[in-house]
Amino acid sequence: MDAKVIDLRSDTVTLPSPAMREAIANAPLGDDVYGEDPTVNRLEELAAAMVGKEAALLVTSGTMGNLIALLAHGTRGQQVLLGDECHIYHYEAGGASALGGLVYHPLPNLPDGSLDLAALRNALSHGSDSHHAPPGVVCLENTHNRCGGAVLPPEVLAQTHALAREAGVPLHLDGARVFNAAIALGIDARELTRHVDTVQFCLSKGLAAPVGSLLAGSRNFIAHAHRVRKMLGGGMRQAGIIAAAGIVALEHMVERLADDHDNARFLAEQMIGLPGVDLDLGRVQSNIVIFELDPVSGFSPEQLIASAERHGVLLSGMGGRKVRAVAHYGISAEDMRVAAATLRKILAG
Repeated sequence: MDAKVIDLRSDTVTLPSPAMREAIANAPLGDDVYGEDPTVNRLEELAAAMVGKEAALLVTSGTMGNLIALLAHGTRGQQVLLGDECHIYHYEAGGASALGGLVYHPLPNLPDGSLDLAALRNALSHGSDSHHAPPGVVCLENTHNRCGGAVLPPEVLAQTHALAREAGVPLHLDGARVFNAAIALGIDARELTRHVDTVQFCLSKGLAAPVGSLLAGSRNFIAHAHRVRKMLGGGMRQAGIIAAAGIVALEHMVERLADDHDNARFLAEQMIGLPGVDLDLGRVQSNIVIFELDPVSGFSPEQLIASAERHGVLLSGMGGRKVRAVAHYGISAEDMRVAAATLRKILAG
């Protein structure tokens, strides 16, 4: 394998910036379970302000943040209405059902990552029928991972929120990459999050912090979420060493997400036209590139991933014949040129 490994498996493989390491080393600390860690408190205040909510809560991961939101919004026997391609449904171990007795009700995700609103309206209309589990919470994802990093614009969020509100049900946003969505649209993240009741976003993906996510919402909701976090074992002590990197992430790493989008777009453009590669350039909207391998390519996803790894480029499979590449902090424009040339050479060979 080449000495330089270009890791495009996920934006979770980012390493903290030098400024983050310095902030971690010098962070003022206290016991966060007592509410006495000043760095955690500062991060939570900053996070809430950046997504236009009253309060925020530091959690260990996006999965924990989403789980806390669902357990805080819903009660046993209620439905979680969510997309059939969303991260909560596919990759979070069924936590809301296993730990909270909530029922997942998957609805069709459209190619742009939105929910089929007719299906959502129909599902919400069954709330008064005793044969059906009543709706407890509606979930969206922005950007949408399995839909190729698709970006939901404010009007889609507003339409979905209106349906949920009419039914008296909260709307939660899995905004793991919500700042990617904002950068892609050229708007403030608050233009997206004002259309949802609660939002979870990750520090440890494109923002490059080593650990952590934030859950944001009203003060009353976050007070409830704080209790749920404790119940799940998520109370942390001198968590300022995590929060310090998160502050750097929010203050200095958001605008540079545009570089990741440019690098992903470049890779996608280089893949267009290769034999056996099915890739819709119009669906490459942020830092994720998903393409499908036709059998005519001569490669299965597993074969391509293995061959690319031998040449120093790491990719991930997405099920079926789909392969994913993700741009992120630490992947330069030159790295992406090398990765693109490597994949073109393999697939043309």
